[in-house]
Amino acid sequence: MTHKTDARMPVLASRRQFVLGTAAFMACAALPLPAFAATTEAAQQIADHFSGVKTMTGEFVQFGPRGEQTGGKFFIERPGKLRFNYEKPSPMRVISDGKNVVIGNSKLKTWDIYPLSKTPLSLLLADRIDLGNKLVRDVKQEADLTTIVLGDRTIFGDSTITLMFDPKSFELRQWTITDVQKKDTSVMIFNVQSGVQFDPSVFEIPYAEVHGQKRGG
Repeated sequence: MTHKTDARMPVLASRRQFVLGTAAFMACAALPLPAFAATTEAAQQIADHFSGVKTMTGEFVQFGPRGEQTGGKFFIERPGKLRFNYEKPSPMRVISDGKNVVIGNSKLKTWDIYPLSKTPLSLLLADRIDLGNKLVRDVKQEADLTTIVLGDRTIFGDSTITLMFDPKSFELRQWTITDVQKKDTSVMIFNVQSGVQFDPSVFEIPYAEVHGQKRGG
């Protein structure tokens, strides 16, 4: 089955900011507890629908905290796998194999590696996004957008990931990671296809290159 969404998009600026980000959507007036519970329940339905999409591919546009803009193609496979191929002239690649996330620069021939479990991306790529386990920082429902802010202070500190969904189709439109300095990196996705089969090599991390790279020049 194929789903298509139409959006314009924000994204990744510095490598560390993309992976270790914190959230910039902490702006919702506090709801009374019963209202918040009802809103969270509705948001869980959207999250369950999104979690049920096991594979996705499409195009993205990314905007970094300094206004820089890049685009390319993305691939997602649950649980834990992601790849961003950036359009030239960007030398960047981002790959998650379910255990680690690496960010590579083909021009500089450098790689940064992070445990996936220590980044907010792990919430986006989870097999199921559970909004009942104290991960929810905020939920906001509007006529054309449902916004869910997720974070875990014990793991990510103040870093969060904000997921934005179409409230009617339940399709993901955008996610934003905000780092501890309150800098946003946003990714908007479009021309999305789901239910696609990927070759395992799509999510392979070249560990020999990552661990064999020369440091300090």
